[in-house]
Amino acid sequence: MRKLRYSVAMSLDGHIAGPNGEYDWIGTDAEVDFTAFWSQFDTSLMGRRTFELAVRTRGEAAFTAFTGVTSIVFSRTLKQQDHPHVTVMPELNADWIRDLKAQSGKDIWLFGGSDLFRSFIDSGLVDGVEVAVIPVLLGAGIPLLPPPYSPTKLRLIRHHLYQSGRMSLAYEVQR
Repeated sequence: MRKLRYSVAMSLDGHIAGPNGEYDWIGTDAEVDFTAFWSQFDTSLMGRRTFELAVRTRGEAAFTAFTGVTSIVFSRTLKQQDHPHVTVMPELNADWIRDLKAQSGKDIWLFGGSDLFRSFIDSGLVDGVEVAVIPVLLGAGIPLLPPPYSPTKLRLIRHHLYQSGRMSLAYEVQR
């Protein structure tokens, strides 16, 4: 069965973006092999705000650049006919996601959007949480996981410290 993995960058003080969605603090790191990272997935899941940010910065045609990767956007407002390069889903359907995970293929990347992550984790659909901790303090912003209080147990399965001070942490969700 394919794994659904939430993979995201986070500031040391627990934010995945600044108060207005800023992400320029993440930067690049020559040590990080993004090609190897991308090769682990054939499906990506994201929320509307993350999708719209990606379209503003890279254009919607960027979604065709990743041959063999299906991009699914969860949105109640976007119309499928306006976004032919992605699949628009109006709501999270746990049974549909379970069926997607049961299909053959590579792992599924859930990225961006703490609200979407909250929905997936609360539904018991997330198998792994992977966080690249960036050595920066933001002081405010979008949290990795928004309220309410609802502990989810994790087990560390790997970690890597980069020379830049970036720390990659990968956890398995404990059921």
